[in-house]
Amino acid sequence: MKRLSLLLMLFFALPVLHILSPATSLAQDEITVISSDAQAQFPTAITFRLEAEATTEITDIDLEYRTSRRSLIPVSCRVDVDFTPGQRVAASWIWDMLETGGLPPGTEIDYWWLIEDAAGHQIETSSATIEFDDLSHDWQSLASDQVTILWYKGDLSFAHQLLDAADEALERLAGEVGVTLEQPVKIYIYASSGDLQGALVYPQEWTGGVAFSDYSTIVIGVSLGDLTWGKRAIAHELGHLVVHQEVFGSYGDLPTWLDEGLAMDAEGELRSDLQGMLNAAIAHDDLFSVRTIASSFPTDPDEAKLSYAESYSLVQFLIDNYGSDEILALLDVFKEGRTYDDALLEVYGFDMDGLNALWRDSLGLGPQPMPTPGAVSGISSPYIALIVVVGILGILTIYFVLSFLRRVR
Repeated sequence: MKRLSLLLMLFFALPVLHILSPATSLAQDEITVISSDAQAQFPTAITFRLEAEATTEITDIDLEYRTSRRSLIPVSCRVDVDFTPGQRVAASWIWDMLETGGLPPGTEIDYWWLIEDAAGHQIETSSATIEFDDLSHDWQSLASDQVTILWYKGDLSFAHQLLDAADEALERLAGEVGVTLEQPVKIYIYASSGDLQGALVYPQEWTGGVAFSDYSTIVIGVSLGDLTWGKRAIAHELGHLVVHQEVFGSYGDLPTWLDEGLAMDAEGELRSDLQGMLNAAIAHDDLFSVRTIASSFPTDPDEAKLSYAESYSLVQFLIDNYGSDEILALLDVFKEGRTYDDALLEVYGFDMDGLNALWRDSLGLGPQPMPTPGAVSGISSPYIALIVVVGILGILTIYFVLSFLRRVR
């Protein structure tokens, strides 16, 4: 009977012991978040702020955040925030995108705090979300099934024409290549190139549009008087985005001629000025080789335009002679991280040199003359001239130095 009484006492005492145990006391009772917020300064920064208090000194605060960028697995960044320890603290951290690179408008950022005090109590706050929006314009929106156009200057007809151009480009890519959007896309239409560049971090002077493929967002500058160019530019950037979504998670990259050629195909027929340049280069047997434009395009504007025209021609050659299914298969192989030559060999049975010979033959040309126009080992003509000048100056400098030393002796 005494043994039973003792067991009953222990049974009813266990919950009391559990409540009184310091090791299992709730950290939330020890640390309190007074306020937490984030403020965007588009396009250059986001400021995160926290105020908290505790019964003992708060010794460590970390900020963890994750963007809406597409990734194979959820990836978050963690920052050890500087602050003055105390029982009541204020902490802040500025995400300086001039150092890290920028984000497109409309990006969502989830963030939360991890706080610890001197007694070892820890809490992790619930997640909050801030939208990194460009609030300098009064945006309107117009949407189809897969595309949303956001614009702030121009009437509804202006937006409708751009939306129709986007939908037509998607239909063209699906029909000719077999690639489709995997996620809906937002297209921000800025009213000028100046407005566009003001929304980007470190833009190039010639930047007219950018596809943020991992964010399913395009930003582009289209003035009211340049609607024709705007339609083509939207189709082009949309082509990049769709193709990059198709090869998402790849271990390698695409040859530039394929990436740009598919984007040019999304525009429709080749622009007349580019077609004229291509025809002239064919007539004079002055084409770049496939291998030359695989890694990057020349910096010279005219040579770059010819490279775009050739890329379009190459993609059309592959589609016309081998079908769209093979292009899709080629993208799948590139997704596995194959080299340019190995991918072509697996799908078509020829490498870049073989493609170059077959493509040239379809244009009525013989073997590739050497060297290719304006390119020696991938260096464009302005740089060749600079290297020659520097070399001559170096030789002259050495000559005068040696002459001076002979005179001193």
